Amino acid sequence: MFRDIRLHGYANDKIEYYAIAAGTEAYNRYFFNTDLADSDHIRFFSPGNEFIIGRDGISHLGNGGSFCEYMFGVDQPIADLAKEEVSNRLVVYGTHYDKREGALRFSDRTDGTLSFDKIFFDGNAVCNYFFAITASDFSGALRDQQEHLVKILGKTLKRSDAVGMEDENGIIGQILSILDDPSAHLFLFKLVHTKHREYSEAFRALYFRNKKITETEFHTLAELAERHGIDRYQQERIRIDVMYKHPDNRRIVDEYKNILISCNRKGEINKLENARLTRLKTLSVRNKIPGALFYTLDEMLKKDKKLEHQEESGYISETREILEGMFLTEHQIESVINAEDMVKLLLAKKQAAENRDHAFEEMLLDASKACDEKIRDGADISLLEGYSYIITYFDRYDATSSAISRLAFMENIKISEEMIRSLLGNKSAFDLLAPGLFTRLFISGILENKYLGIYGRKKVTHLIEGLKLIEENRLTIRELLEQLLKIDGDERLHIILLEHVKDRIRNFYSRYSSKADQEALKREVAEDLKHKNLLDGEIPEHLFQETILAIKKEAVYIHNLLPRVIAEKDCSLREDFLENSGLDRFYIEELEREFFELNGLDMEDLYQIRKGLN
Repeated sequence: MFRDIRLHGYANDKIEYYAIAAGTEAYNRYFFNTDLADSDHIRFFSPGNEFIIGRDGISHLGNGGSFCEYMFGVDQPIADLAKEEVSNRLVVYGTHYDKREGALRFSDRTDGTLSFDKIFFDGNAVCNYFFAITASDFSGALRDQQEHLVKILGKTLKRSDAVGMEDENGIIGQILSILDDPSAHLFLFKLVHTKHREYSEAFRALYFRNKKITETEFHTLAELAERHGIDRYQQERIRIDVMYKHPDNRRIVDEYKNILISCNRKGEINKLENARLTRLKTLSVRNKIPGALFYTLDEMLKKDKKLEHQEESGYISETREILEGMFLTEHQIESVINAEDMVKLLLAKKQAAENRDHAFEEMLLDASKACDEKIRDGADISLLEGYSYIITYFDRYDATSSAISRLAFMENIKISEEMIRSLLGNKSAFDLLAPGLFTRLFISGILENKYLGIYGRKKVTHLIEGLKLIEENRLTIRELLEQLLKIDGDERLHIILLEHVKDRIRNFYSRYSSKADQEALKREVAEDLKHKNLLDGEIPEHLFQETILAIKKEAVYIHNLLPRVIAEKDCSLREDFLENSGLDRFYIEELEREFFELNGLDMEDLYQIRKGLN
């Protein structure tokens, strides 16, 4: 049975120590003494080993070394970073790492001195352990003892949870069990920086309450640090370590670390990995995780790593980030697609459609395949639910975009109560994600489209106003349908009138400016349309006058302005007419094509005019 003797004391007003001699016969051994003439030192000893604690530091002789829990962000070997189970820093006296050979080198020079400042600077800012061993296997050359120590205890000391928990009983039990030697004795020394511990515990209590520190609380912490003489570097590393240990933070930061380690080994960061890193940073903001936790990792692992350089549009990069975030390997990370993500994806889908960017759809297809494969391999069903959530909104987007585009740019389309009801439901779903999103996605762009005609604009504006009134219970779906059908009917009749009135003018009337001529023209066109079953009733006066005005504008453009535009290469004159005439661009472009063909002009000149002569 293991027994131990423990001695507790203070080296100075900041450093507290615990000295433990543990083994089956520890109580029979005298293991320390003090020099009464110099009460500033206490000496601990065993065969071949010595450990002295003074007011300003320690000195050591013999075998053993030191260990402590790694603080997040300290310089840490990649080999340790890459192993999740490694949590502790281990230093063995008289050893150094040979980078060329990739191995530890041992020597007999194991004696040394360390100041407390250096101990708590290089190691843990709060608690550090030193140790020495006497046992039958630990004899002979010190280099052999140290090498043997690393082989049998190194793995345990670097992975032991008892170190971070400051569980000395656990540490003693683990070491002596591995030594499995009745004569073995362990000498364990625990050094605690009491001022740093007080600051760490104060910060932890405040931060773990709601993952933030108010200005008043930070001021209180600053006063505590100043009172105890804690420098800014130690304050920062203590705060970062405490924040990292919050369970919500640790999951995301560890995932970020693992991706970076993989990139570090390859020497580059590809687009998928960069997207996942960016996604984790996005999640960190959402979860109130401080950016400092990532900066330290970036500094250690991302520095000098080549970022695979492939220019990618911002919306494509953002989409990749969100989709890759669904496949993070740490299952405990809450990486659901929320409303903010969905808005970004929908705006990206809109931009990809406008740019005819097939990369967006290819990315979705890849994500779909990856989702199927992971579900097949046993991934959580929530992954499929997340992807289905995206697809549901994308289906809504496609259906809405198609319906509104047909309404805006096509005549004689089928408008029904079912279509309006569908648009109303989709509007509600989109605006639930973000107020006004429906307008951003489907209305603003169309109303700014230069090819949107007068009747298309009327239908779109009536639709958006009508949907709003329906939501406010001030209009019914049936009443909105009647409005849209009326506009659609006027559009069809206007197109018919334009064709027939132009034909009549071309063949029978050279003059149509007088009221009498227009009345006669109107009567004859009405009779012709009724005879062809294209008109039921009379021609509405406003539609007839609109048709006459359009024909006059057309004549001015074809006979006066277009020749000037061609001769003077004045594209601004053309654009000014198109902006102010109210005539549809599709219609004007067809007239221009006919003009060029009729006059035997080079069509390339027309294309240059339309492009602004760039």
